Amino acid sequence: MPQTKPIVSVENVVASASVDQKMDLNEITKTFPDVEYHPDQFPGLVFRLKTPKTATLIFTSGKMVCTGSKSEEMARKAVKTVVQKLRKGGIKVKKDATVQIQNIVASINLGGKIHLEQAARTLPRSMYEPEQFPGLIHRMLDPKTVILLFSSGKLVCTGAKQEPDVYRSVNNLHALLEEKNLMIYD
Repeated sequence: MPQTKPIVSVENVVASASVDQKMDLNEITKTFPDVEYHPDQFPGLVFRLKTPKTATLIFTSGKMVCTGSKSEEMARKAVKTVVQKLRKGGIKVKKDATVQIQNIVASINLGGKIHLEQAARTLPRSMYEPEQFPGLIHRMLDPKTVILLFSSGKLVCTGAKQEPDVYRSVNNLHALLEEKNLMIYD
């Protein structure tokens, strides 16, 4: 049983969505002057929301990418809000958007230091090049995530598709670090 309980904070959820129809981005720009659209630089339009604080990219294909939310639920709500606002502004959107979570990024504090050199030799599927990057990169197979480990005991978990996967990854890794005596508690 680990000595400390990891403190996990979801930092960003990336979701893709589609309304399954073509979108006229110039028409959206005319209706919503706050959006950012520079087709010469990037093919998508940026639709920002204050609550939940997110940025949703909208493409002419009707596909969308929502970033910046702090939970799966918030990402779904943000896309729904964008579609509602478009409809309210007179943009015809026939279907509700189908939303799929693509990536969840979380920061974690294990509450103790990690012996990185030993961890690099002990953990499978790990890469540690301190001259290039101060963290150890660990690829977990189940759930399929990538975790960056720092000697401070802080972690960054990325690649999860569901929030429970973040917790499962962190708890599996924490238990393994404890089992192999790679944690240092002051």
